Amino acid sequence: METDVQASQVLTNDGQFTNQSSAALGRTRIKAVYIVPSGTAGSVVFKDGGVSGTTVMTLNTVASVTQPTYLIIPSQGVLFSTAVYADVTNIGSVTIFYG
Repeated sequence: METDVQASQVLTNDGQFTNQSSAALGRTRIKAVYIVPSGTAGSVVFKDGGVSGTTVMTLNTVASVTQPTYLIIPSQGVLFSTAVYADVTNIGSVTIFYG
């Protein structure tokens, strides 16, 4: 299934991802992720449905402010049925590309 791919707003703290108009994302598929790490190793835990939602994916980062992580997710991406929430630890920011 082909869909248009869009970018979320940048997330710097725990929270639900939003589109460029600040509307919360509902059911969607993450197609790619761009993480800017901090000087300490960190992680982004992606949850479906909010802070207490089901953990769908965890991405760890290196301890380097000059080495961002860009991950393209194969096939149709990772499906989030209700909402895309991130629990972030020691990162500068994270952006998702979804569709």
